[in-house]
Amino acid sequence: MNSKLLEEIWQQHSGKLLGGVFGFVFGILVLTFGFFSTLFIALCVTAGYIVGKRIDQKEDIMEILDKLLPPGYNR
Repeated sequence: MNSKLLEEIWQQHSGKLLGGVFGFVFGILVLTFGFFSTLFIALCVTAGYIVGKRIDQKEDIMEILDKLLPPGYNR
């Protein structure tokens, strides 16, 4: 296929493509592991993404943990 055509399709339909891929992967995971295991996997992936994004933004991990955990956890 022409790369310009693929780029145009991506620009106009990226949300639909990503949604379809996400739905397909989620369905395969549910069939393979079960619903609640798949939700746990999705939760772990989301948490990993958020931590990784904050690291990329040069935020201090200890500040993030201070917000999430109760006071005095790191004695």
